[in-house]
Amino acid sequence: MDKLLITGGKRLAGEITISGAKNAALPILCAGLLTADTLALSNVPKLQDVATMQKLLRQMGLVIEDKAGVLELCGQNIDQLEAPYELVKTMRASILVLGPLLARFGEAKVSLPGGCAIGSRPVDQHIKGLQAMGADIRIEGGYIYARAKKLKGTRIVTDMITVTGTENLLMAATLADGETILENAAREPEVTDLANLLVAMGAQIDGIGSDRLHIVGVPALHGAAHSVIADRIEAGTFLCAVAATGGDVVLKNTRTDILDVALDKLREAGAILTAGDDWIRVQMSGRAKPVNFRTTEYPGFPTDMQAQFMALNCIAEGNSRVTETIFENRFMHVQELNRLGAKIQIDGHTASIEGVTGLIGAPVMATDLRASASLVIAGLAAVGQTVIDRIYHLDRGYDRMEAKLSAVGADIQRIK
Repeated sequence: MDKLLITGGKRLAGEITISGAKNAALPILCAGLLTADTLALSNVPKLQDVATMQKLLRQMGLVIEDKAGVLELCGQNIDQLEAPYELVKTMRASILVLGPLLARFGEAKVSLPGGCAIGSRPVDQHIKGLQAMGADIRIEGGYIYARAKKLKGTRIVTDMITVTGTENLLMAATLADGETILENAAREPEVTDLANLLVAMGAQIDGIGSDRLHIVGVPALHGAAHSVIADRIEAGTFLCAVAATGGDVVLKNTRTDILDVALDKLREAGAILTAGDDWIRVQMSGRAKPVNFRTTEYPGFPTDMQAQFMALNCIAEGNSRVTETIFENRFMHVQELNRLGAKIQIDGHTASIEGVTGLIGAPVMATDLRASASLVIAGLAAVGQTVIDRIYHLDRGYDRMEAKLSAVGADIQRIK
């Protein structure tokens, strides 16, 4: 099993190119099930989760070819309407095949998902929404069995804001009879990116980017070309790494308009930020100032950036408080950060951090994707060597992170 070996204390300088967003690429790949025509997708990140999704879709009969970095998807010969446990157990996003399969083929058999251990993340909102559209759904033996002769448009109000739930119901509604209203819809940029692709495929969707989506079903969708949105979480992670270690780095192929809250907090921490249409420059000298924040749905502070900012707060000049409202188990990185010399105490959903003058390298273990990123940031800032175990979590969501960091001066290498 691979590990990362980091010798901390190196100043970062240079350029990093941000990859396409994992959380946009996964539902967009599933949209290939909605049409018999060809989708041409560019800026798709090379990640373990993306490879797993492609394996699942190929097993269903979706043809996927990589042509000079552009993925061409053809759904003309879909013949397996099942997502088996063996593939679904490693990645929760596999549930995103349910809506497209049901909408286009009238049936689906999808294993209940697995993935990160950061919380329950139930799929009941997906099921309730599809049932409201006329689907007959039962859960048996760990599988969701769904049938619908033809989905019917309706008004759906989810009990909670759910990103994958919004995406699943949005894809299903594009081929349903009549009009569908999705209330309390997720507003994340990755949802907007999927919606923009669906419109390019011939879907009729109003309210894109808002919490109320109005979809008029069409008989069929056609092919399209689309470039996946930049990964705002990858960009935010590298910004925190520079803020924690000092330096001067330009991020290319990124956008500021989907990073507003994180950028505001970085400025509060003392980083100097300048930006253009597709780049952000971060400069940092001296210790960071502590920042308080509370995670919430977009456009609020993203839960996917909580661990990285906590790593920055660990070495800030003062005390801070972090409240996690999205996932109940998303403080598992705390005990590992404390192994490096951080001073963090947990009380329910709130972490209190006392900034220290420095961290000291030690062996640590990654527990989930974003926890892995926080340990990398802490290791880069620590004195001495840090070894991070179980980095397969990191590979699920970051495209060659160690290579990108090495290119700007970090002493980081993958070891067996």
